[in-house]
Amino acid sequence: MGTRDEISALPPEADLARADSLAREVFSDIANKWALLIIEFLGQRTMRFTELRNAIGGISHKVLTQNLRMLEHNGLLERTVHPTVPPRVDYDLTEAGHALRVVVDGMCGWTQQYLSHIERSRRSSTR
Repeated sequence: MGTRDEISALPPEADLARADSLAREVFSDIANKWALLIIEFLGQRTMRFTELRNAIGGISHKVLTQNLRMLEHNGLLERTVHPTVPPRVDYDLTEAGHALRVVVDGMCGWTQQYLSHIERSRRSSTR
């Protein structure tokens, strides 16, 4: 939720319980490999549905559609329908989506930095 200083700096009307609940919902939504891959690819450029599906590889039409709708619902991507025949639909990250991509990239960097540590730990532990 934030440090004590960050929390104390919030205005009294800030609803911390609501913000925490919303954060949990969003984290639950995006905590899947497909959503993170979609964020990564759309962070590179605007893409159409088929381009995105081909770039990701291994994702079904249904799962991609579900994830795109979820990301749009959470304000992380924009879907633009162009009035052409057939209709052309473009997907692009919003400002919030680009900010999340920075966090995801940081997590990937952390994984690369600590990869051997994690692998050693996994080999030595018993589940």
